[in-house]
Amino acid sequence: MSVAGRVTVERMAPVHVGDVVSIEREVFPSPWSRASFERESLDEDAASWVALVDGRVVGYLVSWVVCDELHIGNIAVTPEERGHGVGRMLLAHALEQAARRGVVLATLEARESNIRAIRLYEHFAFRPVAIRKRYYADSGEDAIVMIADIGEGAGQ
Repeated sequence: MSVAGRVTVERMAPVHVGDVVSIEREVFPSPWSRASFERESLDEDAASWVALVDGRVVGYLVSWVVCDELHIGNIAVTPEERGHGVGRMLLAHALEQAARRGVVLATLEARESNIRAIRLYEHFAFRPVAIRKRYYADSGEDAIVMIADIGEGAGQ
């Protein structure tokens, strides 16, 4: 069942950090620190978002705008909400907001074994452009560098 009708997306704020850190630790083998998320939540220029269902954080996306590029650093959804459109909503929102700021290109790295994430990115017209060898310290796995043009139709 899609939760899309119940999901709201808003800017990450300090009040969300505890929930974001919990998701991060549950989902990733090498989680970011609490301090990293605290910095992101306080940065007025950050492009970081949380997805809420009934007021509860069920996903987040951390990104940065550098000149006219959006770099997506991290995206995660709680295991129980995966496959219900939450990640798609977060990414669509981030791309739409970036386009409004004049951003023309989005970049990210995807773990090559994370087929679900790669399919999500491909839905938004991300395409592979390079491989970062042994990028992930926890496993030595390669990362696929992906880019997408942002503009008319971004976030669909």
